[in-house]
Amino acid sequence: MLTRIATALTRLEAEHDIRILYACESGSRAWGFPSPDSDYDVRFIYLRRPGWYLTLDEGPDTLNFPVDAELDLAGWDLRKTLKLLRGSNAALFEWLQSPTVYHAAPEFGPLVQPLLAGTFNLRAGLHHYLGLVRRGLESDFISEEVRLKRLFYALRSALAARWIRNRQTLPPMEFALLREELPAALSAEVNELLAIKAQATEKTTVPRPAALVEFLTQEYAAGQAAQGALPVPTGAEPTAQLNAIFQQLLATSFPA
Repeated sequence: MLTRIATALTRLEAEHDIRILYACESGSRAWGFPSPDSDYDVRFIYLRRPGWYLTLDEGPDTLNFPVDAELDLAGWDLRKTLKLLRGSNAALFEWLQSPTVYHAAPEFGPLVQPLLAGTFNLRAGLHHYLGLVRRGLESDFISEEVRLKRLFYALRSALAARWIRNRQTLPPMEFALLREELPAALSAEVNELLAIKAQATEKTTVPRPAALVEFLTQEYAAGQAAQGALPVPTGAEPTAQLNAIFQQLLATSFPA
């Protein structure tokens, strides 16, 4: 599969006349709880030639492709990416912390990684993860049987929200690290469900785990109560620095 991903990225560069700066795994395989039939969610950040940016109207800033049984491939233009970094987009922060990196231009990480801690907005991040927890509570866990995949999506989001609330730092992407925030009383049940998921399909259901759903409910309420008390970023406004990064990567990627 790694060969297929590398070939796909190389083909995209040639077909769309772009330079891919970064490509990573973004889904359950990166989070640490894939099922045997989980696809590969590859996300990438790319840059076009300078002339593409010098028009009155901005062009499309994403590349999306049909999903097949194995590979889900999508990317964001660098200018869009840096705007989302400035806006503390939680999905982007996860991409940039992915433990599985398929490609990285050597100059990209040293320019972007140092900005993550200072640009992450705790309130925005908490709001994002609480929204995912709420979706699970309102839609996915109201029946006696629940999809195991959805349960772990919500649990990971609840642990990320709890991490933000308790530690007031950018939460990690991997479930194994977020588990530091899991109450010890729930650990054995989570281990059992992880073992099931490792052998299950994406559609496998399990009896509704009352203790875990109660934990999700409590974490949602605690997060809602804590949002207003979290500090907001106090560092320098990052636009000038992000502009400089954009210009530097543009110059080095497509030298005159």
